[in-house]
Amino acid sequence: MIIGTAGHVDHGKTSLVRALTGVETDRLQEEKERGISIELGYAYQQMPNGEILGFVDVPGHERFIHTMLAGATGIDFALLVVGADDGIMPQTVEHLHILELLGVARGAVALTKIDRVDAQRIAQVSHDIERLLEGTGLSGSGVFPVSATTGAGVDDLREHLVIAAAATRGRPVQGHFRLAVDRSFTLTGAGTVVTGTVFAGEVTVGDRLVVTPAAIPVRVRSIHSHNRPAATGSAGQRCALNIVGAGKDEILRGDWIVAEAIHAPTARFDVRLRLLPEAPRALGVWTPVHVHLGATHVTGRCVPLDADWVAPGAQALAQIVLDRAIGALHGDRLILRDASARQTIGGGMVIDPFAPARHRRAPLRLAALQCLEQTDHTMALSNLLQREPYGVDLGAFCRARNLAAPDCILAPSALRVGEPSTAFAFDLSRWEALQTRVLEGLEWFHAKFEDELGPDSARLRRMLLPQLAPAAAKALVDQLLAEQQIVRSGPWLHLPKRGFGLDTAEQELASRVLPLIEAGGFDPPWVRDLAGRVGADEQLLRRLLLRLTRRGETFQVVRDLFYAKGAVAALAQIAAELEERDGAVRAAAFRDSSKLGRKRTVQILEFFDRIGYTRRSHDVHRVRSNSLLQIANARPAEDTAVQP
Repeated sequence: MIIGTAGHVDHGKTSLVRALTGVETDRLQEEKERGISIELGYAYQQMPNGEILGFVDVPGHERFIHTMLAGATGIDFALLVVGADDGIMPQTVEHLHILELLGVARGAVALTKIDRVDAQRIAQVSHDIERLLEGTGLSGSGVFPVSATTGAGVDDLREHLVIAAAATRGRPVQGHFRLAVDRSFTLTGAGTVVTGTVFAGEVTVGDRLVVTPAAIPVRVRSIHSHNRPAATGSAGQRCALNIVGAGKDEILRGDWIVAEAIHAPTARFDVRLRLLPEAPRALGVWTPVHVHLGATHVTGRCVPLDADWVAPGAQALAQIVLDRAIGALHGDRLILRDASARQTIGGGMVIDPFAPARHRRAPLRLAALQCLEQTDHTMALSNLLQREPYGVDLGAFCRARNLAAPDCILAPSALRVGEPSTAFAFDLSRWEALQTRVLEGLEWFHAKFEDELGPDSARLRRMLLPQLAPAAAKALVDQLLAEQQIVRSGPWLHLPKRGFGLDTAEQELASRVLPLIEAGGFDPPWVRDLAGRVGADEQLLRRLLLRLTRRGETFQVVRDLFYAKGAVAALAQIAAELEERDGAVRAAAFRDSSKLGRKRTVQILEFFDRIGYTRRSHDVHRVRSNSLLQIANARPAEDTAVQP
C-alpha cells in the first residue's frame, strides 16, 4: 500500500513519517536548514507479514503545491496531518480538496503535536476535523492524536495503517506497463534511475519501454520495488528502474515510462470536469488553467462542451487543450489550478485522451462521450457502436483505455473488420447500412455516368463514404467483392450487371491493337493511325477502345488518344516523385521528367485530375496519396463475359 501525506506546512508530516518508519525523508540541505520540505520524500516500513508500506511525504507550503500534486498521484491511502496547535489551515483544506478530486477515498487523520496543547484543544480540533471531512471521501476516517516528539499515539497509528494495508486489494496487473516519473537521477556505477508509481501493467528486467512524450526508447537493466531489488514491478507499487538509453536530463518529472503499444502523447483530451464550490469564478470557453496529471504540470486552456460556462460547484464535459503534449489515458485523474497557479479550482477524469479539434460540441460527439465515460469497457464499446455510423477504431479505443486485446470486450452483436493492426468494430446493423449505401451509390453512378464502368476504390470512398476510415472502407469493399455483390474490373468497381464484355471479333481486334498502344509508351498512336495500321474501321475501333477503357485495360487521356496501363503507371510514378521532391507537381517539371511536349503534358495532368489521381491547386497539381496504388497496381479486367 502506498500512503501519501497531506496537510499544511509545519504541521509535522516529515517528523511523523520519521517516527513511523525511522527514515528521514528530507534529503536536501536546504530542507534541513529551513525546516520545511521542498521536495518529495520517500520511506518504507516492513509489516509483520513481510509486505511493505510505502510512504510519499509531500511539501505543505502553498508554493510547492505542484510538488505535492506530483506525489499525491497514484497513492492508495491518504494520511492527512493536522497540527493540534494551529488546527485546520488553508493547505489542510486545499490538500483535502486535491485528495478528493484525485479519487482518494481511504485515509486517516494524524492530529500531531499533541504534546504542545491540552486535552480540550485536542477535542476541539478533532471535532473541527470531523466536520471538515463531512461529505468528502474521507468522511468517517479515524483521527489519531500523536506526538512525533514523545512517541505518544504513534504505535496506534502504525497499527491502523498495517490493518488498512492488509485489507487493501492489490491492483489488478492489467494492460501495458505505465509508470509516472517523479524523479530522475544518476547512480554511480548504475547510470540513469527513474522512480515513480506504477499505474498499470508489469515490468521485468530486460523489457524495452518508451519515455513519453519524448519518444526515447529505453531498456530496463534492473528494478527496485518498494526499495528492494526485484525481478518485476507491477501496478500499485513504487518502483525504481535502472534504465539504458536515456540520460537523467532527458527524463523529467511528469514524463511516463510506458510500453511501446501505449506511447501516444496527446495535447488535447476530453474530461468530466468538476469545479470546486470555492472556485472564485465560473469557467468559460478557452479559460487558461494549470493542469496537473500524474506527475505532470503543464499549462493549457479549458473549453466546456455541454455548456457555455461551468459554475463553481457544478460538473460538465470539457476539453483540455494543452500547450505541449503529455501522456494521458482514459481514467487518469487531473487537477486544475487557476491561471496564476495560486488556487486549486477543480479537477476531473480523462474520458477520451485523443479528442478531436473539430465538431467537439456536436450532438453526436457529446453522445459518444457519454458512452466513453462508462468505466466498463465492454459496455462502453457496445453503446458507442450503436451510435457510431462509421464504426470505432479498435486500436485507438484499446490504446486510450490501456487494453492489451480487443476481442474480450467485443459484444456478440459487434463485427470486427480489417487487419489486426487496423481493426475496426461495427454494430452489425450499421455495417449493413454502409453496404446498402455502397450498392445504392453504384446504382446511382451507373445511371449518371453511362460511359464509365465504375469508380475506383478511392473515388468510391470520396463520393459515398468520406467519413469512413480508409482501412474500414477497404474491408467493406473486400467483403462486398467476396460476396460477389460488386465486381472489380481492373481498378474499377461496379455492380455485377454492369459489364463491358467483348465478343470474339472484338477480342481478336484487341489482341492486335493493345500491343501497338503499349509499344507507343508515353506517345501512343491516335485512333486514326491505329485503324490504318490494323486495317480496321475507325468508328468500330473507337468503340472497342472505349469498351477496353471501361474494362480498365486502357486509359482515355483525351478523345481518340488511349494509353496502356503500364504507361499511365509510369507517368503516375513521375508525378509522385515530383510531389515528394518539390511538394507539388508543376507542369514544367513534369514535362522535363517525362520528355513530353507542353500540350501533351497538360493533357496528362488534366487526365490525372479528372480520374482523381491528382487535384488541381492553383497553378500546381497535388497527388492524392490514396489513389496512387489504384493506378500503379491496376489489374487486368476480370469481366470476360461475351456480350453482343
